[in-house]
Amino acid sequence: MSHPYNRRMTVLQTTKPDPALMARLRAMPKVELHVHLEGATDAATVWQMAARNGVNLPAGSLEEWESYYSFRDFTHFIDIYQLAGGCMRTPEDFAFMTERFLEIQAEQNVRYTEAFLSASLLVEKLPSADLIAAFQEGLQRGETQFGTRCRFIPDIARHQPETQWRVLDFVLQGREAGIFLGLGLGGIEVGYPPELFVDVFAEARRQGLHVVAHAGETDGPASIWGALRSLHAERIGHGVRAVDDPMLVAHLVETQVPLEVNPYSNYRLKVTPEDRPHPIRALFDAGVRVTVNSDDPPMFSTDLNQEYALLAAQGFTWDELLRLNLNAADVCFLPEDEKADLRQLIADC
Repeated sequence: MSHPYNRRMTVLQTTKPDPALMARLRAMPKVELHVHLEGATDAATVWQMAARNGVNLPAGSLEEWESYYSFRDFTHFIDIYQLAGGCMRTPEDFAFMTERFLEIQAEQNVRYTEAFLSASLLVEKLPSADLIAAFQEGLQRGETQFGTRCRFIPDIARHQPETQWRVLDFVLQGREAGIFLGLGLGGIEVGYPPELFVDVFAEARRQGLHVVAHAGETDGPASIWGALRSLHAERIGHGVRAVDDPMLVAHLVETQVPLEVNPYSNYRLKVTPEDRPHPIRALFDAGVRVTVNSDDPPMFSTDLNQEYALLAAQGFTWDELLRLNLNAADVCFLPEDEKADLRQLIADC
């Protein structure tokens, strides 16, 4: 079953990647900074976990469940995302998801990933120590087998503000285990401004955590300003609505605060109209430091290579694609010597 919106997706339908370009993209070592572990778990795996854990999904078959991944709007996406997350119940689920995620990243030649965890949902399910041990196990197995690395940024769901302090405690425990880098903010943007989370983000910074925030996806520039001024976010997830405010664009150029941009996600959720080029072009040309990412790849029928191919189809040159990838290496949260190794790996490709 196909949602009618997909039949009108003119920009994506007319993108036919050149095979030579795709081969070159697959060969390019990549860094990804905005992808959600739960959202990177494909529909078939979610279906299997639901059956194993006795969760009743609103579908009679895998095919019908897959049809739910055609989203009407952002609220519908959040509903399905939370349904999928509700199928993930045991430490074994999370260890397996992590290992499988690293396998998929390695298949795309993604050498390093900073991935989000929907921590507002996680802290309600299992003891933090059990979850952290499961993520450690999945990372160790995946890194050993597939040769790619990942670290996590658990995030607070804006629409579950009551969880924010439990999420911070979870992040601090995972930082001690060496697998969590910082605190994020995700979830429903409209109606839940960054200012609701000032105190917890201030404490996270005091504790030496990195801080990032989704902003400027389904809400306007004020959301980005709030994430910058109130939360002091080091990176902004999405941020594409910055193009609506020239003063904000100028500020982003001056400060070089990076944007984690997700083109396919923006088209699928109607953040960007289907008949227009993606605003990453205007942001890049203005001098904003932008990176390319896949967000929730199976939910949006994409992967990181396809994201780059879409931009190539919209006029980005190979050198510009390489610059976008190097931006990700520059602004990841690894130590400087490890960033330098990634930059050299990318430059040599």
